[in-house]
Amino acid sequence: MEKKEANKVKLDEGRLTFEQIRLLLKNLPVDITFVDENDKVCFYSASKDRIFARSPAIIGRSVQNCHPQKSVHIVDKIVKSFKEKKKDKAEFWIQQGELFIYIRYFPVYDENGDYRGVVEVSQEVSGIRSLKGERRILDW
Repeated sequence: MEKKEANKVKLDEGRLTFEQIRLLLKNLPVDITFVDENDKVCFYSASKDRIFARSPAIIGRSVQNCHPQKSVHIVDKIVKSFKEKKKDKAEFWIQQGELFIYIRYFPVYDENGDYRGVVEVSQEVSGIRSLKGERRILDW
């Protein structure tokens, strides 16, 4: 095996270097946060346009401690429903000034169907909401 291939992480749908994975996650046009099966925050993407600020201090913290007290019961309800396989997503959207933010939570299960955590995906979608018609040709 070539040395370059040996340094790649084998994924189900291909192989990437650690650096490629890091750059991919950092440059996605969405914010991602991953919470493991023990309700601990393990990862957040650090894109330049992150909507909800995150700090390295949240890594390892209980997800319940990353939300305002008034919404912890909702966090618990989402996580419980995912662990019990009663729901496969939770969606919210909020208007924040000029921004329209779409927030989605998805359970993560392994190949055996065991709950392994939850991924939060947030995206500012004002531009997407205003699309009309079609654009089939590159315009720049």
